[in-house]
Amino acid sequence: MARRRPGAGIKDVARLAGVSVGTVSNVLNSPASVSDRRREQVERAIKQLGYVPNDAARQLKAGVSRTIGLVVVDTQNPFYGSIALAAENAAEERGLGLFVANSHRRSGKEEFYLSQFEQQRVRGVLVTPGSSDLGRHRDAVRRGTPVVLVDSVEHDPDFCTVAGDDFHGGYLAVRHLVERGRRHIAVIGGPQQFRQVGRRYAGALKAATESAAVRVEYFEPPEMSILAGRAVAEELADAGRELPDAIFAMNDLLAIGVLQALVMSRSIDVPRDVALVGYDDIDFCANAVVPITSVHQPSGEMGRRAVELLELEIRDAQHSHQSVVLEPELVVRASTGGP
Repeated sequence: MARRRPGAGIKDVARLAGVSVGTVSNVLNSPASVSDRRREQVERAIKQLGYVPNDAARQLKAGVSRTIGLVVVDTQNPFYGSIALAAENAAEERGLGLFVANSHRRSGKEEFYLSQFEQQRVRGVLVTPGSSDLGRHRDAVRRGTPVVLVDSVEHDPDFCTVAGDDFHGGYLAVRHLVERGRRHIAVIGGPQQFRQVGRRYAGALKAATESAAVRVEYFEPPEMSILAGRAVAEELADAGRELPDAIFAMNDLLAIGVLQALVMSRSIDVPRDVALVGYDDIDFCANAVVPITSVHQPSGEMGRRAVELLELEIRDAQHSHQSVVLEPELVVRASTGGP
């Protein structure tokens, strides 16, 4: 196996192959334009020297990067993993690479990765924003790095956006519980800076107010995790308080924690005693000890459309920004008495 010679460059390849630097460049960038004999000469020289093309330098010279950045708020949540996988596939179809960073829902870290991607001169950045402060994102756009907001339904004249309809999703979840005859519904949300939480709760309240005698309790854990879901469910199941007959958890990680606390720790029957609805419809929902009814978000479509919007930004800097809103669906399972 050939070892790379320290400092080997395109001129060394050209010298060893007995061709011009331009011929080597053509082999690297448009091999069909070079005769088979010369291409083989160059490829042998590249292998012998262990030469690795400086793709970053070539892209900077050409002014077009072949990489996309994606900043998500939580890589531990499979919902964002599905978005990333779909975006990666869409990028690959276009001959592009995708690099993923995790902001951990911290605005400072989100801005840090946005800055890093901008410095690396990526083709553009997809961001699932963790807060409403988009000043750093606007700065990146002004300096020439296109930004598309993902899982963000707020219309903004400076960005293309793609997201699910969170208001309608919250409405579907609680309407389903009401139709199942539930009248005391606990809603488990998350920190108020997450705009999706507010919209899902608004939809939930709309569904509740359409029927008489429906009571809604709201719980706001500090994070939207399995452990947070368990903590709220344990509080709800404590002796001395009325147990709600239904729970709407605003993501599936919360719902999984609720199920663990009720079924595994407290032996409370789901759905007979408490019906449960989650949100996002991650794969685990169908395979839980009690399969969980969940609001399905089209995460794959979200990731694909985000890449399409980014390419639109690059092709036409004067285009009108689009806000794409995708419709969620309720997937009924055993946790609410479904099949």
